[in-house]
Amino acid sequence: MKRFFFLICFLLTTCIDVLAEFGDRPKLVVGIVVDQMRWDYLSRYYDQFQDGGFKRLINDGYSCNNCLINYVPTVTAIGHTSVYTGTTPAFHGICGNQFYIDGKRVGCVADESVKSVGSNTQKGQSSPHRLLATTIGDQLRLHTDFRSKVIGVSYKDRAAILPAGRSANAAYWIDTKAGCFVSSTYYMQELPDYAKKMNAQMAKNEELKKVGEDVSLYPLCGHLITDMAIAALKGENLGRNGITDMLCVSYSQTDAIGHKWATRGEHTDEAYMELDKDIRRLLQALDAQVGQENYLLFLTADHGGAHNWKFMQDNKLNGGKWLYKDTQDQTEAYVAQKLGNQKAVISEILDFRIYLDHQSIADQGLDLNTVKSAIIDFMRTAPNVIYAVDFEKVRTTSLPERLQNMALMGYHPRRSGDILIIAEPGYYMYGEWSSPIGTTHGSWNPYDAHIPLLFYGWHIEHGATSREVHINDIAPTVCQMLSIQQPNACSGEAILEIIEK
Repeated sequence: MKRFFFLICFLLTTCIDVLAEFGDRPKLVVGIVVDQMRWDYLSRYYDQFQDGGFKRLINDGYSCNNCLINYVPTVTAIGHTSVYTGTTPAFHGICGNQFYIDGKRVGCVADESVKSVGSNTQKGQSSPHRLLATTIGDQLRLHTDFRSKVIGVSYKDRAAILPAGRSANAAYWIDTKAGCFVSSTYYMQELPDYAKKMNAQMAKNEELKKVGEDVSLYPLCGHLITDMAIAALKGENLGRNGITDMLCVSYSQTDAIGHKWATRGEHTDEAYMELDKDIRRLLQALDAQVGQENYLLFLTADHGGAHNWKFMQDNKLNGGKWLYKDTQDQTEAYVAQKLGNQKAVISEILDFRIYLDHQSIADQGLDLNTVKSAIIDFMRTAPNVIYAVDFEKVRTTSLPERLQNMALMGYHPRRSGDILIIAEPGYYMYGEWSSPIGTTHGSWNPYDAHIPLLFYGWHIEHGATSREVHINDIAPTVCQMLSIQQPNACSGEAILEIIEK
């Protein structure tokens, strides 16, 4: 009888522990994405960081020191989406900042069916309507019958919209023309009072009107993003609604400064020192709102960035400009000479991918596969190109297996183009998004694909791992900790070192 009694007590205790584990959630989840932040910036700037910002996350949190992006291309919209959906362009469908659908170039969040809220410009005509998969926030809202609040805040529309997901309560981004935060009618018809108050304060800042013209002022955007994140935190009473809420914050100013001034120099240094202060302020606000043990936070990046090509050459290292527009003209000339076509067959070279003009090819009576073969033949002789492969035949090419997998994970058959280009290490697409002393990103190489990943707060013990994990492992890790279902196209795996602490 006594044994039976102890057995019952043991079973009851076990059941209570399991129930407690499944019902135990933080009051708030906070995701931070830093645009164009290389992993090695954590060590490069560590001694310059203040206590309470990055150092707090590093010293008291858990660091995944070998977090890699496992697809190509490595660009902003894809990175933000992959973090929060736990999958890649092959499934979430966001294949770039811009990409082609049915032969038409589209912006990843551009949506003419909605209107701006907060200004009279077109800067608010954006929504997540092209996102095919759910996010962490969507799953949280589904699990709580849409009682949880999910808010996205950033300088860029795509960096606010895509992390928050399709069912988000709100997303806010900066309209630099109007000098204020905006949203769209996808979310609301009128800005809430806290956003209006924020915009009234911004109207007094004359420097904000010059941000689009003077990149050196971009650290101001980081301060404003932090201010708006804190305003939403308080205005929406996040973490105090009796249920788990989510705040998605993305810092975009680091990307603008990187494109202009690359990875070295006073402007980049200043950007990260100011960001460190902003993260410190945000953490302090979170502490005050919900308590430092009651929120789960992660910080990562959407991609890294290459060193400036001239900087590399000056130091006797390989690197250079890949003049993709010249390459496109040369390719067209080669194909015309070989196949006899009179009109162009390439729509655009975008993010190391060639988008063919399928309508033009059909109208000229050309065979699509023959056109592809001719382009690939030319690319094999083009300067600074290692590989050119047909997306549909990746598995049958000589492309190394790791790159094959990255190509396939980044390929959506109706949105990713036709031919993938792999350039030599250190060579990047030189043009619209890179100044002579700046840089860009987009390749498979570690400088673009190795990103920071820090977890902090609720149920996170200090530690680190050098095991390889991936950008799409973040969402399943967070969902596992919350005891909710993974996003519906999740292809990543939960990081057990964090969950099993």
